[in-house]
Amino acid sequence: MVVESGAGITNLVLKDGGGTCVTVQDRKPVIKNGGLNHGLALSPDGTTLYASTPEAAYSWSYSAGESSVSENNKTLVTNMNTDDHTTRTLLLSRVVDGMLLVSRGSTSNVDLAATLLSSGHSQIRVFNITNVSSTGYDFNTDGLRLGWGLRNSVGLAEHPDTGGLFSVENSVDQLEVQGKDIHQNNPGEEMNFHGTLSENKYANQGSNYGYPYCFSAWVPADLQNDNIKVGTQFAMGNQNSTINNTFCAGLTAPRLTFQSHMAPLDLKFNNSAQEAWVTFHGSWDRTNPVGYKLSVIPFANGEPVAAPDNKTSTSDVLTNADNAKCPQDCFRPVGIAFDRQGRLFMSSDATGEIYVVVKDQGSQGTAGSSSSGASSPTGSAVSGTTRHAMDALLFMLSLLFLSLVV
Repeated sequence: MVVESGAGITNLVLKDGGGTCVTVQDRKPVIKNGGLNHGLALSPDGTTLYASTPEAAYSWSYSAGESSVSENNKTLVTNMNTDDHTTRTLLLSRVVDGMLLVSRGSTSNVDLAATLLSSGHSQIRVFNITNVSSTGYDFNTDGLRLGWGLRNSVGLAEHPDTGGLFSVENSVDQLEVQGKDIHQNNPGEEMNFHGTLSENKYANQGSNYGYPYCFSAWVPADLQNDNIKVGTQFAMGNQNSTINNTFCAGLTAPRLTFQSHMAPLDLKFNNSAQEAWVTFHGSWDRTNPVGYKLSVIPFANGEPVAAPDNKTSTSDVLTNADNAKCPQDCFRPVGIAFDRQGRLFMSSDATGEIYVVVKDQGSQGTAGSSSSGASSPTGSAVSGTTRHAMDALLFMLSLLFLSLVV
């Protein structure tokens, strides 16, 4: 299924020729609602469809055979309106039945309302959707808070083996510290850990991850402080007796830090749970564009293999041939999904495409080229692309995002 900007949810009927040979045979409208945007999920039994608007999350009874939903929807979570970051990522737990995670971003670049827990801004919360009133939950006051001070955590993932919950965050733009503009290389984007839903053993679950005052370092030298390394939280602006580096050091630091402004938008574990894949949508706030790629992070025992201060935690798999042409003439990765065969499907909102990525059993392969006029993608250990393709997966297409979930 695809959520198309200004249109609603459409079911794509696919022809699967194996490998990367997947084509769309037919399109069937499922929900005609132009207000739906980023969130999309399907229950494990395939009979309930979940979607979101900037204001609320909803569910419908779904018939896969008829590609149709119930006439009336059910309101699950409300009171989420904000400006600027309006995506509402939905993640249905596969470890604890009936638990729906919802991520809500900030209302501006530096949203001071996010300092108030009662605002609900820049938070990830989880809701028990097996017991919902007729009016739904209020995001600001209900549910279990998994974290706050999370500027815009668009990508959410649950480790298949351990149930560990991870998010990837888009950090602040145009940053200054003590009057110095350091925005080219700081702060770093983040991967954060939020514990599990099955056990309450993670002391930092529900804690403050820093925003809007504290951010993680990517190039510590710009901060001129020997105590700061990659991933260390530091204070923005002019420090004072309340907001300073000491205050920031007491907040929850990221598990991994990525290069500034790469804009991670989705996070998915592969079928073996030994890899986390992340899409980097690409920068706008940097002289030399960065991101615009699909990368992989090795995992072991439910944790990233790399240490928190490691600057090479990711390996690039699919990239644009020339980032100097970005963003105008590049694919911009957003959503990821894996099918039962282990094929990876990656979406690009800028070009309206979905790439099928498979492991190359021989020498290094390439991902082929785009028919959109964008830069040709390159990569290793991948083979082939096809446009608008998927196998038994969900798509989400909005004005800014094209995200995929199994």
